[in-house]
Amino acid sequence: MSLSEMEAFESIKDTPFGYTLSIISGKYKMVILYWLVEYETIRFNELQRLVGDISHRTLAQQLKELQNDNIIMRTQYDEIPPRVEYSLTEKGESLYPLMDQMCKWGEQWNSL
Repeated sequence: MSLSEMEAFESIKDTPFGYTLSIISGKYKMVILYWLVEYETIRFNELQRLVGDISHRTLAQQLKELQNDNIIMRTQYDEIPPRVEYSLTEKGESLYPLMDQMCKWGEQWNSL
């Protein structure tokens, strides 16, 4: 992108890179996405256990943001006790190549 094209944007958040960052930024979003890639469908409590040091409220907030951005879908089953599962949408699955490249970068540079 040329400097003149960059000047057309008011800030980084108006760029494609900024849009991507707005979707995946946050302390836990990439960790949540990682576990959804690994397990495909996962329940709230299982996800909270896998993520580790995250409060119920924070996890719910992060999941809601990912859902509002159409990255994950929430499926609620009308059972007793109620059951809710989360999985990636098509848009969320399209982040896999980005995540895969991040893993490869980590493999390359972590051992140095």
